[in-house]
Amino acid sequence: MNFPADYHIHTWMCQHATGKPVEYAAAAARLGLREIGFSDHSPMARDDFDNWRMRLDQLDEYVEDVREARRRHPELSIRLALEIDYLPGFEDWIRGLARRHPWDYLIGSVHYITDTWDVDNPAKKAQWQGRDPLEVWTLYFERLTRAAASGLFDIIGHPDLPKKFGIYPSTSYTHLYRPFLAAAREHKLAIDVNTAGLRKECREIYPGPEFLKMAWEQGLPITFGSDAHAPGEVGANFAEAITLVRGAGYTHYCRFEERRRHLEPI
Repeated sequence: MNFPADYHIHTWMCQHATGKPVEYAAAAARLGLREIGFSDHSPMARDDFDNWRMRLDQLDEYVEDVREARRRHPELSIRLALEIDYLPGFEDWIRGLARRHPWDYLIGSVHYITDTWDVDNPAKKAQWQGRDPLEVWTLYFERLTRAAASGLFDIIGHPDLPKKFGIYPSTSYTHLYRPFLAAAREHKLAIDVNTAGLRKECREIYPGPEFLKMAWEQGLPITFGSDAHAPGEVGANFAEAITLVRGAGYTHYCRFEERRRHLEPI
């Protein structure tokens, strides 16, 4: 099977992954991938904001590490990108990051539903206790919709992330998807089909089948991502992801170069 590009890959710089870009590229080449993209967690204005991203003074080193992977693995198309957290009030910071280097794409993600609670952080899982899951999911999708409407990104990462720990609202919640999908369509965003969920407690790809079907009905394109945090995770579970997206109706995925999008058959 010819796998699509893996556009969601982290490196040792984010403090919770292992391996340098050259190691991930070597793993991708062994797997037979033709294209990958590095999208490590971007710096914040304060290096002590949290403990799962690169420092600002490492950004240039990160870019050079990706360029070294390109030199060492000319058989691969290797894209340079960032995964950037969307937090209201940080829009100018994100615009500044976008100008620093010739990125091929920017993934916008929401991890924080408040300034201090990153809902997918295992160290903060206890904060779910006593909270109505529907309230948490609602806050998340309100912020994700703002991220989509900001016009700052090319791809939205793991769009139903609150399911990571297998915590779901007890009542219907698919209505939460609709404002986000409308904003994503208006701003011509792609959706990250992210296999990391299969390695988490939810045991399901981000996004799930119903979400993905709604995205297809809205005409939203997709990218594929392993969310690899170790070289051995590159391309992980892509066969399952291809089955999922085909079941939703997708026949193409998209690639990026210098923030320009191109469709490719799956």
